[in-house]
Amino acid sequence: MSPVIGFVGLGMMGHGMARNLLRRGYALRFTVHRNRTNLHDLLAAGAVEVRTSAELVTGAEAVILCVTGSPQVESIVIGSNGLLEAAPPGLLVIDTSTAEPASTTRIREAFAAKGCVYVDAPLARTPKEAEEGRLNTMVGATDADFARARSILAAFCENVIHVGPPGHGHVLKLINNMLAMTTAAAIAEAVAAAAKSDLSLHKLFEVISAGGVNSGIFRMMVGPMLDGDLSGLKFAIANGQKDLRYFTHLTETLPTTSHLAEAAHQSFVQASNLGFGERFIASLFEAQEALNRVQIVPR
Repeated sequence: MSPVIGFVGLGMMGHGMARNLLRRGYALRFTVHRNRTNLHDLLAAGAVEVRTSAELVTGAEAVILCVTGSPQVESIVIGSNGLLEAAPPGLLVIDTSTAEPASTTRIREAFAAKGCVYVDAPLARTPKEAEEGRLNTMVGATDADFARARSILAAFCENVIHVGPPGHGHVLKLINNMLAMTTAAAIAEAVAAAAKSDLSLHKLFEVISAGGVNSGIFRMMVGPMLDGDLSGLKFAIANGQKDLRYFTHLTETLPTTSHLAEAAHQSFVQASNLGFGERFIASLFEAQEALNRVQIVPR
């Protein structure tokens, strides 16, 4: 019989992950999802919808969580009809969210007390790579637990990297996203200055793309924007704001300084307050337009 995987969180990333698990021969169960528009192909491929955590975990090899952050994970695990209460001894729980390390530690210890394994395996790349089965994951786990989780993660990941002991996956993910989001904030400010100077944004793109300052974030944000497309980096500003908050909270607890992350966080707070929180990262350009009375995005 095919190994059974329970899945919570069939959003933009989760849909592709689930579809690739089915393609690799896993039997998939998922709990009811608020967005039902992307379930049809999964159900047609044999996925089964269940309503309770008990149904999700019965006979399952593992459960994968793919939700926004720590409040959502805690609600799924500890809340009413929670996963922790239903989990049988030996269950493997793989958390692919971007979460606060302190919360991860508490949840991992609670599962360990029930004889279950909780592995942090946050993701990198975008929904496009999720659909293609080409995500990257950074896994915090013991050697034995990593060996157990690896084949499952390989169903939807191109690179499955064991980055250290339990908890290190979520720490590395916050550092990764801090670098990405501070870069995005800097790009938005730089492009606003270029536009206000009447500099050609096409020439800016040409020069930066050919030099050492070039980056994947720059190309995904600026390249499509020059044609009026703000969806090049499919990650919500509100999620970037959350990840920067998690990072600055982590640095507080260490403690280390985080001047640049704090400044970037406030850029994201400002963009959200201007009404762009649910839009993709390139809408930081729209926030700069509103703040600086300059046109950046072709319309």
